[in-house]
Amino acid sequence: MNLAAIPSPTTSVWHVLGLPLRAYALCIVLGIVVAVLVMEYRLRRRGVAPWASLDMAVWAVPFGIIGARIYHVITSPTEYFGSGGDPIRVFQIWEGGLGIWGAVAGGAVGAWIAARQLGLPLSVFADALAPALPLAQAIGRVGNWFNNELYGSVTTLPWGLRVHDMDRSDPGHATVIDGKAVTLPDLYHPTFLYEALWDLGVAGLVFWLDRKFKFGKGRAFAIYVMAYTAGRCWIEILRVDEANHFFGVRLNVFTSVVVFLGALIYFILVKGPREYVVPIDAPDTAPEPAEADDVSKTDVEGTPAHAKTPKAYQVVSEERFREYERTGVLPPATPAAAETDKPGDDGDDGDDRSSASASADEH
Repeated sequence: MNLAAIPSPTTSVWHVLGLPLRAYALCIVLGIVVAVLVMEYRLRRRGVAPWASLDMAVWAVPFGIIGARIYHVITSPTEYFGSGGDPIRVFQIWEGGLGIWGAVAGGAVGAWIAARQLGLPLSVFADALAPALPLAQAIGRVGNWFNNELYGSVTTLPWGLRVHDMDRSDPGHATVIDGKAVTLPDLYHPTFLYEALWDLGVAGLVFWLDRKFKFGKGRAFAIYVMAYTAGRCWIEILRVDEANHFFGVRLNVFTSVVVFLGALIYFILVKGPREYVVPIDAPDTAPEPAEADDVSKTDVEGTPAHAKTPKAYQVVSEERFREYERTGVLPPATPAAAETDKPGDDGDDGDDRSSASASADEH
């Protein structure tokens, strides 16, 4: 007899003014909001204009959700197209079923479109997103808990999960018999919780390593991918939900291994320091002061030229970026600016703090 267990909710949907309010959708939305805010924080400290993260999210989020759903349906087709399957449920994403690798692939397409529109290197977006994405994933996993899904095999551990039998005729609610919610007979590994905790650890790891080594060229994102897939492998092995298998092993295990190796190869082959950006038309000389009576040269908006949203960006060294932030004038490049991957003790909390305050004043 287990004296301790993690309970599960009996309800994952509530109706407000006749409209369904689903826990899974709320967790996804909250995760997106957190990811956008973290990414915004990091983008600004790399020189990107305020709220470029929203421009990226407008494209990346819908593409990511579509990609995530397609990947889930392809890798778990029997639930929708097998014997007794219901193809209409393909569109019912609030019931759960979003594959992370489809989300990454689809989101990357959307981010690429946004990057093209903003004139910004995609790698800048990727590195800014690297610690934000696992935070969003961790929050999204709470939605799986509400749905009573993505649990693992039977366990006798004190943190075993009690799972309800969810009523197919009343989606979002547990089956009730004689006034009591029906639970499955055993306790199960809370794999959704394992992954949520792992994701939080991944976010912390990426943030710490990127702060120390100032990765660029998408290498911070590669760290995220490697760290996440390392955990996904062993967590996936514990899961018992329906999935395609090859040689008796779940497809997502093979996917994690392949993606890990791809990220590792990218991290080894691609080198480069953290990328800072300034407007493509950033001035390289100080503007001449306008005559006091020359109204035509007065900026009626009262906004510094380098604070306005640029049409495109250029990548510069950290030294040139700091000087531009300080003076509004881009100094000429020097050979020292070509140094790559030099570890630093200051990161998003160090020297970047000064640029953050400058950015807040300028923007």
